[in-house]
Amino acid sequence: MRDKTKPIRLSEHAKQQLQFRGGTEQEVAQTIRTETWGPAELGRLECRKDFIFNSEWNKEYYTIKQVRPIFVEESDEIIVVTVYLYYF
Repeated sequence: MRDKTKPIRLSEHAKQQLQFRGGTEQEVAQTIRTETWGPAELGRLECRKDFIFNSEWNKEYYTIKQVRPIFVEESDEIIVVTVYLYYF
């Protein structure tokens, strides 16, 4: 399938992880729509995108924030299961 234009829906867990880890739904959508998808565990998909950050997170200064959504592609939508964020 691999249709990046489908609607994107975040699970409640993914929304909670975004708040906890400092990401936004817009960053997740941009990552899914613009980056190459690859396989993840349990038959899921993942991709990564680096964003310019140049700010503090948890009292540390970082220049880059990487967003890594884990998702499944259904026939009519993309469902984000969880999201990881990395700062460096």
